[in-house]
Amino acid sequence: MDLNLKGRKVAISGASQGIGEGLARSFASEGCPLWLVARSGDKLEKLAAELKAAHGVDVKTLAIDMTAEGAIDKVAAFVGDADVLVNNAGSIPGGNLWDVDEKAWRAGWELKVFGYINLTRLVYAKMRERGGGVILNNIGSGGENFDFNYICGTTGNAALMAFTRALGGRSLLDHNIRVVGVNAGLVETPRIVKVLATRAKNELGDAGRANEMTKSLPLGRPATVPEVADLFVYLASDRSAYTSGVICTIDGGMTSKRSIS
Repeated sequence: MDLNLKGRKVAISGASQGIGEGLARSFASEGCPLWLVARSGDKLEKLAAELKAAHGVDVKTLAIDMTAEGAIDKVAAFVGDADVLVNNAGSIPGGNLWDVDEKAWRAGWELKVFGYINLTRLVYAKMRERGGGVILNNIGSGGENFDFNYICGTTGNAALMAFTRALGGRSLLDHNIRVVGVNAGLVETPRIVKVLATRAKNELGDAGRANEMTKSLPLGRPATVPEVADLFVYLASDRSAYTSGVICTIDGGMTSKRSIS
């Protein structure tokens, strides 16, 4: 299937590892020039070199802490007139109400919740001037599966779901800008290993028993990074031109299973 994405400029935050790295690889395979943002300059440069060699695409990088004062403005200036923005930077700590103190709660939301909102505000304005674009928010299924042992994340993700729906519901009609959220379940990344360890400690009393928790997942495993990244690529394409203001869940059916059980 030709997704007609070749040559479209794609900006990805949190692009140096995990799902962000997978997103960069998937979009590069479609011939998209990339503008990649993350804290780790070394990881970004290594990834950029690989993608240029493998796919012949232009890759620009910006190493920056997006929580620093003025950083979002710098990222927006770097992104410029992106055709596609993928908000992906940030992770919210696991734990229950007493495990996550106010400082950790605010730090988690500063990048993933407010970072998404503030960068979207700036990039959206540029897309509106140009006449269109696509904004994709990597959120997480915790926003629709409320979890006491991931209370900071489940609350933040729910907020981003509301933000995506509120913006995307009118943006396509008013400004030809599609806004879509993706709620991935557990994905095979280093961060998820930590999340599972926290859950195992809280629910089973032993962080080392995290592997037991994966047995209850569909197919007995988390999703792979490419399985999730490829969904973003499709949503960014014209094949998905009628999609906006919605959340696409990719969790092997876990959310649906809970809703009918």
